[in-house]
Amino acid sequence: MNQLKNFTQSGAAPFIRNLLAAACCLVMAQAGATGFITDARQISDQEVRAGEGYYRADGKWLVYQAEVAGENPFYQIYLKNLASGKVQQVSPGIGKTTCSWVHPDQEKVLFSSTHDDPEAKAKMIAEIEQRKSGQRRSYAWDYDEFYDIYETDFEGKNIRNLTSTRGYDAEASWSPDGRLIAFASNRRAYLEQLSSEETALFNQNPSSMIDIYIMDADGSNVKRLTHTNSYDGGPFFSPDGKRIVWRRFSENGQEAEIFTMNIDGSDQKQLTRLNKMSWAPFYHPSNQYIIFATNVQGHRNFELYIVDIDGKKEPVRVTEEDGFDGLPVFTPDGQYITWTSDRTPDHKGRLFHGKWNHEKALESLGLK
Repeated sequence: MNQLKNFTQSGAAPFIRNLLAAACCLVMAQAGATGFITDARQISDQEVRAGEGYYRADGKWLVYQAEVAGENPFYQIYLKNLASGKVQQVSPGIGKTTCSWVHPDQEKVLFSSTHDDPEAKAKMIAEIEQRKSGQRRSYAWDYDEFYDIYETDFEGKNIRNLTSTRGYDAEASWSPDGRLIAFASNRRAYLEQLSSEETALFNQNPSSMIDIYIMDADGSNVKRLTHTNSYDGGPFFSPDGKRIVWRRFSENGQEAEIFTMNIDGSDQKQLTRLNKMSWAPFYHPSNQYIIFATNVQGHRNFELYIVDIDGKKEPVRVTEEDGFDGLPVFTPDGQYITWTSDRTPDHKGRLFHGKWNHEKALESLGLK
């Protein structure tokens, strides 16, 4: 199958390329898309939208982003105590936020925010007026240059800026030992001298200059790990803290594939070759496979897939609902999965949760 995929990338006639791509999809679909997740249920319903939830290492806390009706139309960050069910906002409530994470053993939350943007409140008002007008815009992620990475305590106090650099700094997560932070940034477009070609590319697409970086937990010793003119983002550490998984967009921004590398940036390894939009990868705690979302089934139909950590097996389909299923994470014990889906009556994203069949995952990938 890998040989067929390589052939499709070599300039074969379009009808042959489409035929082979369809064959790849058929093989993956036949690998089994049922039985991976059972007892699936929606676990967020009070918000306008909610998604991208992550667990603390002890499984007692869940942090996620949500839009709540009120004066701010953008996502804010919320922390949920899974024992009591209590939910508390930890972000300032001004501007936009995204990409939160819980420290593995301390009462600290990591997130990105634009609340220090002098125009943050004005942008909130403008967004509300835009929505009131009834005009709908196509979805597009905002690479706001005022995004910085912050940490705060569980009460949303003692907020500290860890990056303080012009440019999009986001998509951050702590390493399993809490000593390092991996994140994505296009800061070089603001801090470095770009070539004329890079300048033109950045003006057309701000995500083109986004690379993966790593830094100490206090924001020091920042090091760039990827060096491309395409979007490298969404980094997460492996359970043993030795590697990072992320997704790399094609230069035209229409496709993305899943990669892993050592935490020093060496041994960059491509795991998928689906020639589709594959993103939001996340390690299973066993460190045997990675789950991710891809639109192999259709442009707007994102489904969850799994692939072995070496990329030697064909990815296997996990979900089979129309619409969006993405941003998957496992509970720290690996027995459950939480993801974001719009399989709701209003078709807005919510958090879903279900029992994960680890044995089936291993069998489907030929790992046992």
